[in-house]
Amino acid sequence: MKLGLGLYRHMLNDEYYSFAVQAGCTHVIAHLVDYFKQGDANPANNQPTGTKDQPWGVAGDPGRLWTANELTKLRKQIEAAGLKLEAIENLDPAHWHDILLDGPKRALHIRNVQAILRAMGEAGIPTLGYNFSLAGVSGRVRGPYARGGAISVGMDGPVDTPIPNGTIWNMIYDRNAPPGLLPSISRDELWRRLERFLEEVLPVAEKAGVRMAAHPDDPPLPTVRQQPRLVYQPRMYQRLIDISPSPSNMLECCLGTLAEMTDDDFYEAVDNYSKQKRIAYIHFRNVSGKVPHYHETFIDDGDIDMIRVLSILQKNRFDGVMIPDHCPQMTCSAPWHVGMAHTLGFMRAAIMALERGYSLAPLD
Repeated sequence: MKLGLGLYRHMLNDEYYSFAVQAGCTHVIAHLVDYFKQGDANPANNQPTGTKDQPWGVAGDPGRLWTANELTKLRKQIEAAGLKLEAIENLDPAHWHDILLDGPKRALHIRNVQAILRAMGEAGIPTLGYNFSLAGVSGRVRGPYARGGAISVGMDGPVDTPIPNGTIWNMIYDRNAPPGLLPSISRDELWRRLERFLEEVLPVAEKAGVRMAAHPDDPPLPTVRQQPRLVYQPRMYQRLIDISPSPSNMLECCLGTLAEMTDDDFYEAVDNYSKQKRIAYIHFRNVSGKVPHYHETFIDDGDIDMIRVLSILQKNRFDGVMIPDHCPQMTCSAPWHVGMAHTLGFMRAAIMALERGYSLAPLD
């Protein structure tokens, strides 16, 4: 098991690389999508939150894809700091919105994703995390929900506000879209779109040596903003795996999202998918509650027994990267850094104990 840190676009610099190394990390998961672009409700020193039913920000340039040269430059910068670039997380809606919408630019957007996969392979970046969703991460609220009044995020009820035209995956891709709302589609239709997408891009990913790691729906409800979700219960991940036996068809296992789900056994799901060797990397975060009412907690203070999770992963010889994803902000002049340091310290100590043969079984 490898310790990593997820860094947003504005954090991809030497200061944050040094912080990662000092905290004991060996790997980085990089976000190249600028979720914060022209977004009034996104604090730059925290995860993107937006408001409950408003977009994070504006999508990027539809005519500018990430190139092999810039990806190689980023990888070399990260390696020069003593780290390894394990994955790029998420595609810019500007580059693939009509794959999600089954719109007129779908063929172009398939070529976009194929080109990004080839560029990643050429740059030596092994994993692309993605989230096949229309509503994206919606419904978040922010407040003093964690231990001691630390600021964290959560959900305080369903969000059924329809998606306006020109918005997808909780970002605006067309500021000149005509007035109106995105029509609802069926869950079967959304699965059809995903299956068709994977059929067209997985062969390219496999040839490029890149794994595609699917994030489950967050929040994991059957519908969000009047649109269906794909993976809102743990067992639904299996349907995604079964679409293709390709070694590039993998999972981005978000523990917090799995724990927010209302059905199935959480620990059995972690055991099942890690045993199948289908987890590319892990978002290691803790929560309290189930959708549509939950809050993110400190790593040692939620519903998940994180030590038990690590024991399961060790038993199944999981050797991938784990990142804190995001965590509560601690009360000080550097709330993001201290919150991350707290989580990374917990993770590093637990991993070291397991690797050295200590028993971390829960006490009766």
